[in-house]
Amino acid sequence: MRLWPRDMTGQIMLAVALALLVVQGFGAFLVYQAQYERREADFVNAAAFRIAIEARGGLQAFAGSHDRVSRRASRFHMTRSEHSPLRPGEPRYPFAEDMLKRVLAEREIVTTHAVVMHRDVMDDPPAKARAKRRAAYFGPRPELFDGSVMIAGVKIEGRDDWLVARVWMPGNPQELLWPLIVQTLLIYAALFAVLALAMRRITQPLARLTRRVEAFARTRNAAERLELEGPEDVRRLISAHNAMEARIASMLDEKDVMLGAIGHDLKTPLAALRVRIESVPDEAERAKMAGTIEDIVHSLDDILSLARVGRPGDASERTELSALIASVVEEYEDMGKPVELAESARMVVSLRPSWLRRALRNLIDNALRYGGAARVSLHRDEQGLHIRVDDDGPGIPEADLWRMTDPFTRGDPSRNTATGGAGLGLALARAIAEQHGGSLMLANRAEGGLRAEIVLPG
Repeated sequence: MRLWPRDMTGQIMLAVALALLVVQGFGAFLVYQAQYERREADFVNAAAFRIAIEARGGLQAFAGSHDRVSRRASRFHMTRSEHSPLRPGEPRYPFAEDMLKRVLAEREIVTTHAVVMHRDVMDDPPAKARAKRRAAYFGPRPELFDGSVMIAGVKIEGRDDWLVARVWMPGNPQELLWPLIVQTLLIYAALFAVLALAMRRITQPLARLTRRVEAFARTRNAAERLELEGPEDVRRLISAHNAMEARIASMLDEKDVMLGAIGHDLKTPLAALRVRIESVPDEAERAKMAGTIEDIVHSLDDILSLARVGRPGDASERTELSALIASVVEEYEDMGKPVELAESARMVVSLRPSWLRRALRNLIDNALRYGGAARVSLHRDEQGLHIRVDDDGPGIPEADLWRMTDPFTRGDPSRNTATGGAGLGLALARAIAEQHGGSLMLANRAEGGLRAEIVLPG
């Protein structure tokens, strides 16, 4: 599973979320620590006040002026003991102990030992007894048994007994976390809302620009211009793209006009030569001259097709691919050429039939020229549709495979048109495959010969 998003918006949002989590988590910890210490300080001060009164002998005077219930409450709040109130293994609170010593020292009460611990109401007998008495007096209430008790015990210098103060701590310290959690969620929501609006203002123009670039790469049509929107940097980028797109489209139009003129100016004298060679009396010489003219015309057609392949005049249409391949193979069979077609399943795809026919013919011609025969097959897998043309020729050296689809590149160094043409067939087939969003791959077969394979999406 991919956790890191691919798009810019997702990456920025996730990065901000992680950074905010760290910062807000650290800030929430500091706030919680401060609130917790302030809460502890309040209860420590209450315990220190009671200990100070007891240390000065004020407990009896305080109890003498109250009724029996008050005296019982006083005995809960303040008791004396010969032993420390700390149980074995019970956790202590050094922060509270240091504060208790400091508060008592400010009241000129010197302590030799101090312990502070927390217990649940039901885990401390005096607190539990007090809760039961209050329940009998006020009625059964769940909150009387909730919360905890802070127990602070000190041993004053010059005395052998311990003064123990109890302070009821209502609620749960963990409740301090809920406001922080709510605060964090609100900050997340507010920040993400603002960030989403800012990212939307940036990414929407970029997304339109991306779609426009992809569309221009497919159609080379610069009729539609993107509107300037978004931040200033994005506006400058869109403006630069519009200017570049217009310049590229203008250059392509000029190229088409130039190629059309070249094709017309060259094919006209070639057609005149075809007529003139008919007057040559030597039949063998006349045949050679006609073959040369046909080679020139064929090379000229390949050059013009390679130049125009990026801007086809025909649109894509739903085509039954296996039937298209079968029709091309039948053409060669009718001419008596050794071309075989393997069985293939019916596959309907969107493509430009005339251009794909041209690519397939080039691959078959190449296989016939170098291998003497061609076998065509079609199959589908998770990578897409595979159109394969195999031959039994000598293959291509591995070091030269990568460059054989470049224009005017041939494996035969003689560049003799009788054996290899002008080296444009594979280049044109590759350009047509790429025009359909696919690729052309060449590989030497283990059993000998070359495999030319067009891979199309599907």
